[in-house]
Amino acid sequence: MRTSMLCAAAAIVALIAGIPAHAELGSAPTWPANNTAQATRLVQHVSTAVVPYTVNETTLSSGTVVREYVAQNGAVFAVIWHGPQMAPLSTLLGSYFPEYTQAIISARAAQGGGHGPAMVQEDGLVVQTGGHMGNFTGRAYLPQALPQGISLDDLQ
Repeated sequence: MRTSMLCAAAAIVALIAGIPAHAELGSAPTWPANNTAQATRLVQHVSTAVVPYTVNETTLSSGTVVREYVAQNGAVFAVIWHGPQMAPLSTLLGSYFPEYTQAIISARAAQGGGHGPAMVQEDGLVVQTGGHMGNFTGRAYLPQALPQGISLDDLQ
């Protein structure tokens, strides 16, 4: 009995580790708050009534932690990540990824190429990435979708 419970626990851990991140800015969260069967939703909390939003947090198999900030309308307005590997921006940014890549290409061309920290600040999209091997951080948010009363300092 104990062996089968340990095997079941190991299987659940292996399953969780293989689930990719696919939060998308401007759409529903990857790990919906009402889905109690979703094993990757590790942390959820709700702020005060003054600034109503939900934060869903998960740890990817790479060890990178992703936080989704979800407005009352159910749409993700910000995504924050930190960890040993870069977060999968193509999936985290969703439909905003082409805008991000075009802005990065333009910024790199203006700088004469290069790598390193990047910042995209468009009217409808802000993406900040940085760090070094083993310690990457970043955040992406939709300025127009920030709930009233929230500051950028709240997005940590």
